[in-house]
Amino acid sequence: MKEVKPLTDYILQYISLTEEETSYLGSKTHLKKYRKRETLLLQGNICKTYYFILSGVTKTFYLDKAGIEHILTFCIENWWAADLGSLISQTPASYNIQCLENTSVLEIPFDAMENLYLKIPKLERFFRKIMERAYVATQNRITDAFSLSAKEQYTAFQKRYPQLEQRIPQYMVASYLGIQPQSLSRIRKKKEA
Repeated sequence: MKEVKPLTDYILQYISLTEEETSYLGSKTHLKKYRKRETLLLQGNICKTYYFILSGVTKTFYLDKAGIEHILTFCIENWWAADLGSLISQTPASYNIQCLENTSVLEIPFDAMENLYLKIPKLERFFRKIMERAYVATQNRITDAFSLSAKEQYTAFQKRYPQLEQRIPQYMVASYLGIQPQSLSRIRKKKEA
């Protein structure tokens, strides 16, 4: 299946797959297209799917008790989106996942992933590597939030997500950085000067 190729190309960077394994993987994925502003997951619902982004951008965020949005991450092409805590434990999600552009994803339901692990055990190794990278990225993001100035965090954001700024509103970048939009405007002006 043509739409599975970006996923298999991505996986092949870490492990090898036979044609039979690639075909089986394709049989467990579903291509789904979402429109801008559509939600993949609502806070409080159980996350039942891994989403591999083929095209588009999503944001993972939570709403606090005052209804203020706090963005944890953006997912772009060849990234995975899910509320892992909810997915792994099959408990209510802490986060929302929403499309910021028209977005195409390959969906792998939680149960299908378990079947993939049984049929293709090396996929567990692949996902372990992906989870390790995600964990390190999360630790780095937390450390950055505690130790870097807003300007330094903005620079780190630009390195982590090259070209993303042109695709999303500035207030979302500010939310991701944990600063006010006005502060981000000042930082950007100083960088451009």
